Amino acid sequence: MDRRCFLLGAGAVSVALASRAAFADQASPPRVMLLVELKGGNDGMNTLVPYADAAYRELRPSIGVARDKVIQLDERVGLNQKLEPLMESWKARDFAIVQGVGYPYPNRSHFRSIEIWDTASASNQTLSEGWVARAFKGSTLGKGAGVDSIVIDTNALPVTGPELRTIVMQDAENFLRAAQGMKDTGGVPDGGNPALRRLLGVRHEVNAAAAGLRERLQDGPAPAYAYQDPVFGRQLDLATRIVMARVPVVAIKVALGGFDTHANQVPTQERLLGVLAAELAVLRRNLIAADQWKNVTVLTYSEFGRRARQNASGGTDHGTAAPHFVMGGRVKGGLHAAYPSLADLQDGDMRYSVDFRTVFSTLAQGSWGVRNDFGVRQPQRLDLLA
Repeated sequence: MDRRCFLLGAGAVSVALASRAAFADQASPPRVMLLVELKGGNDGMNTLVPYADAAYRELRPSIGVARDKVIQLDERVGLNQKLEPLMESWKARDFAIVQGVGYPYPNRSHFRSIEIWDTASASNQTLSEGWVARAFKGSTLGKGAGVDSIVIDTNALPVTGPELRTIVMQDAENFLRAAQGMKDTGGVPDGGNPALRRLLGVRHEVNAAAAGLRERLQDGPAPAYAYQDPVFGRQLDLATRIVMARVPVVAIKVALGGFDTHANQVPTQERLLGVLAAELAVLRRNLIAADQWKNVTVLTYSEFGRRARQNASGGTDHGTAAPHFVMGGRVKGGLHAAYPSLADLQDGDMRYSVDFRTVFSTLAQGSWGVRNDFGVRQPQRLDLLA
């Protein structure tokens, strides 16, 4: 078994560790990618609104965003006004929107589609390793704090695999208390039992990772600006502390849930977009103040977009392509790729313009210097990072 997991406390922290060769020390750690999962399938058409397209009004007569509530980015599309806190980033040109992100032969099941995204697989392919771990196959990482990625959420699949050591924790205080209470197992006899020897080895690595993180977080600076949302904001607060403490991880994952808007979509999505924008704006201010914004790339993603046409319940059903956000100090801001045509739908859904694996491979190479095309037959690179 390549991957080993250890659960500590009542769900406070788990550490997934892998057997692999010793890591090479690095003078400067790779840039951190902050993955923001929008759970449930965010509606892209009411996020980046094709306000000038008459077909948009025909497809969404009651839930479409009114033209006067759109922040116009060009003569065709604009942002939902609830995303206004991100306009400072847009004007600073460190906020990119990749339009029409999807994949061939899309799956509309929550569970299967997010699995496809998390593993960067083809729609007819099932993989057990996450795309971040796959990106580092054959590469070496610095020893750092004994951990390569941190998940402040419950879904660790993107960073699961023998290439990465991943800590999963939802609460920093509980993690620090649990880590403090762990006893080292070095020198404990295994009685010649291989299974016990393996378990003790895992425990020892958990101790090392927990101790390294504990020291860095306890000694690290606090964010300059406060987050407001009790769930998503708390996740970003911890992510900020990790970055500011210069924990040399390649990825941090957070999540914002509730986007499965089959009914009464407008108030639900607007509230969630407001939370997303407000807290990402605070994140940006904090990392700029700490001179770390240039070392972070933020990527939003969701299992799918929504159907182009609204349903009878004032909502939208599971769809396909949608826009996604990329932010960071090295990001080349603006609109990237083409907005899918509303006059050329496929089974009621927008045709994708960009394979999501292209986004992943572009950011992996630009942020970490690793190359993996994730099986895309005609790979391309998006001009997203300076």
